[in-house]
Amino acid sequence: MGTSSDRIGSPEGAQSYYATASRSLGGLPVSVYGTVNWSEWDDGINFPFGAYVEVAPGVTVSPMYDGQRTHLLASYARERFSVTVIYAWLDRAGIAASVGF
Repeated sequence: MGTSSDRIGSPEGAQSYYATASRSLGGLPVSVYGTVNWSEWDDGINFPFGAYVEVAPGVTVSPMYDGQRTHLLASYARERFSVTVIYAWLDRAGIAASVGF
């Protein structure tokens, strides 16, 4: 359960409030999640969901639906570093990187 800024592309200041459940799929390198989300931008409930698929050690692909639109992420992570390529709305590309210390 939590709150955050609403989804990608939402107006500044729009919040969402959510409860999420996730589950690993047995011995498979796959985890899935589903969310019940109150969106201030939509002034209503939506149901985001997605998956994390490990395709190689440290490499994941994450298809997701934010309640309105679809996104695809591909990530590479090692110890204290990660980089993610984002294909938001299956239309716009972006990149995110993080370093821990």
